[in-house]
Amino acid sequence: MYKILVVDDDPDIVELLEFNLKKEGYLTASAGDGRQALATAAEFSPDIILLDVMMPHLDGIATCRLLREQPKFKDTYILFLTARAEEFSEVAAFEAGADDFLAKPIKPRALLSRLAAIVRRDQDPHAGVEAIDINGLRIDRTGFAVYQEGKKITLPKKEFELLAFLAAAPHKVFSRDELLQNIWGNDVFVLARTVDVHVRKVREKVGDHHIQTIKGVGYKFNAD
Repeated sequence: MYKILVVDDDPDIVELLEFNLKKEGYLTASAGDGRQALATAAEFSPDIILLDVMMPHLDGIATCRLLREQPKFKDTYILFLTARAEEFSEVAAFEAGADDFLAKPIKPRALLSRLAAIVRRDQDPHAGVEAIDINGLRIDRTGFAVYQEGKKITLPKKEFELLAFLAAAPHKVFSRDELLQNIWGNDVFVLARTVDVHVRKVREKVGDHHIQTIKGVGYKFNAD
């Protein structure tokens, strides 16, 4: 049974989300601010965290960053829920280590669909069974792991998906819109800048030369 931690300072939102999550068979816990979230996460060990941005005491961005600093939560799926549509909020969330972003007001059906996709991907042993060996990298789609010269590199899920998607079609140029559609899907409102942030973070971890910027067009994986 998947465990989901709901973090929001609005009790009505927490109640709505927990009601719908429990109906789908998820085990839930909740917290009203970032400090409570850290304490509850340590005890509850969630598989997925739904995290608001604007909260008292400790906001969602800082909470996410502190969670990612703990090895226990390196691979926990963190989905931001926020009413703030400003670009800096979205970019800051991904900079802090968020996996995805969903704008309020939250539509329970859309959220449940997203969560079901996450669960299917984690449970399906045949999803992306192949590994990609290219330009000094081994990208293991089954284990969601990247190896460079035998050394494992840990990437958050969206960064991994972006790298694997580009590496699967080396030398093909993808626009930002194409990457947004294929990695984040059509039911999420994210800005084109999101792709740039993720590319930069991938480059910081695996090296600058693997993903090439095609000015005015988008990105491609450099297999040379």
